[in-house]
Amino acid sequence: MDGVPVLRLGLVGDNIAASQSPRLHRLAGRQNGRTVIYDRLIPKELGQSWDAILDHCAASGYRGVNITYPYKETVARHVTIGDPLVARIGAVNTVLFDGAARRGFNTDYSGFVAAYRKVRGAAPPGRVLMIGAGGVGRAVGFGLAALGAEEIRVADRDAGKADALCRDLAAAREGLNTVPVESAEAGAVGADGLINCTPVGMVGYGGIPLPAAHMPGAAWAFDAVYTPAETEFLLAARRAGLDVIPGYELFVWQGVDAWRLFTGLPLDVDRLRADLAAGDGGEA
Repeated sequence: MDGVPVLRLGLVGDNIAASQSPRLHRLAGRQNGRTVIYDRLIPKELGQSWDAILDHCAASGYRGVNITYPYKETVARHVTIGDPLVARIGAVNTVLFDGAARRGFNTDYSGFVAAYRKVRGAAPPGRVLMIGAGGVGRAVGFGLAALGAEEIRVADRDAGKADALCRDLAAAREGLNTVPVESAEAGAVGADGLINCTPVGMVGYGGIPLPAAHMPGAAWAFDAVYTPAETEFLLAARRAGLDVIPGYELFVWQGVDAWRLFTGLPLDVDRLRADLAAGDGGEA
């Protein structure tokens, strides 16, 4: 559009055809009089090394890119991380380009904390089962530590990843008890919170990470998946009477924080939510 500043962004990941990130950032741009070009970049289709992909983005005028499953930990090894907390998390979901420099950030961490507080206020997380120790799991785990969780139980198909995350979380906050568990079912016994940080339940990855029979007795549940908005995991948690924190809340807040990093421009979050809910009619 003539005379309107153009901002080029992108999303890097697999199985991203249904992602709403392009709409979120285009709508954020519209609030600020910016035209946003937001591309979907699938590494397997690009057939390049990570350094080549990131160098191409920097050279092609991208201001930044969001990183999604399953590349958040991988990309962290190819960017400069200035925040010691993000370095401890070891996963990056936002990359900002300054010339040839690539700077890594994690807005999953801040987005989860905001999502939790929006639904549960100041209520402490208590004893929490977290399924999945990958990139988003690491960010959410550190978020739980910041929120004052009493105990974090980590279940992952890769026992080594669960062990490593438990060690890192225990070192992050004195008095935090961390326990790697053999299965989600075992970890759910006596848990106050139930969290899914795996792609199970996402469009293209059907199923439920914890059978519904193991949910009663918990107080709250969170699913990092947001497509679909109502996963089988969340529906089962609602039926069991748990407070539910939808993955959509993480999606919105991590996007708001990423927009701030990309641009430094303000956002009316209520207007953004309304425009996202309006479907295609919310975009010019």
